[in-house]
Amino acid sequence: MKYTVEKGHRRPAYIQLYAQLREDILSGVIERGKKLPSKRLLASETGVSVITVQHAYELLVDEGYAQSVERSGYYACFGESLPGKKGTPIPLGEEKSISAEIPEDFPFSTLAKIMRRVLSDYDRRILAKAPNLGCMELRQAIADYLQRSRGITVSPRQIVIGSGAEYLYSLVVQLLGRTESIAVEDPCYTKIRQVYEANGARVLPLRLGHDGIISSELASCRAEALHVTPFNSYPSGVTASAAKRREYAAWAEKNAAYIVEDDYDSEFSLLSQPVETVCSLCPGHVIYVNSFSKTIAPALRTGYMILPPALLESYEEKLGFYSCTVPVFEQYVLAEFIAGGDMERHINRQRRRMRQKLAEGRGDSGKG
Repeated sequence: MKYTVEKGHRRPAYIQLYAQLREDILSGVIERGKKLPSKRLLASETGVSVITVQHAYELLVDEGYAQSVERSGYYACFGESLPGKKGTPIPLGEEKSISAEIPEDFPFSTLAKIMRRVLSDYDRRILAKAPNLGCMELRQAIADYLQRSRGITVSPRQIVIGSGAEYLYSLVVQLLGRTESIAVEDPCYTKIRQVYEANGARVLPLRLGHDGIISSELASCRAEALHVTPFNSYPSGVTASAAKRREYAAWAEKNAAYIVEDDYDSEFSLLSQPVETVCSLCPGHVIYVNSFSKTIAPALRTGYMILPPALLESYEEKLGFYSCTVPVFEQYVLAEFIAGGDMERHINRQRRRMRQKLAEGRGDSGKG
């Protein structure tokens, strides 16, 4: 087995293993559907504990490179199986950094209480049709949350509620123009490209480097819009540096173009300070998109986008007729969950758990 763990390395042991396994999965050395080495075998070969290997595998699962099958082990779930070769028959689907399991400490009881309270307090209002942009209660709660947690100052009238990020991507194309060109990261989440192309846009791939889109490719790009995921871009795992985020903002201002900032997963950054958004650097040129799939639950299928003030009138003219695609009851529940601070408490619990796992991994980094 070729996997090794270097003693005394600045990177924790589990991160070293994760990086090596991810590279083999990305390059096709480990084919889609192929079983990964057992935890005990890999631990024995590399001289680390089984828990260290488990942390590496859990990170692969969280990032969408592997899938855990009960009583069977871990399997690669990224890439394509080679022609003529059959992998283990397990359900494989592309996910965007979403774990298949809801955290054990998810506050179900709190959410249930909020649901009962909404049924009681809002009464027949949950049967009414939502405003086209979404319920004001939810849009106000999101605006307040973004101000205190992300440093983004917006008016509720700039926020559009929709059933997930993919639906909002399609609105972006229709807003900017179906025949326009949109640049995307290469590699990027497959559905981003698929949605844009399905709506008639011309997609231009820009290669990613270690800290974001390669500067020479960005400088020569003349697309009308640029779609980026600055934090933990899927499937590469690349996070844009602070300098690169400013480079994106400068590109948009210089070319009078728009940036679609997909801020998915950024709430779970382990940095002590919130990750700076491109939206906060040049709010007039950024369409900010996020969802509650990771922060709360994938089943909610609720997302939102923030429109720069210059696009509000255009949105109303072109797309203002669209009805909101999220049920009113779910919007009121989300509004209460966010406004009461329950979502932030849940996020903070998950961040503490992630830091604890990281610390445990570092504690194993010197084992030989």
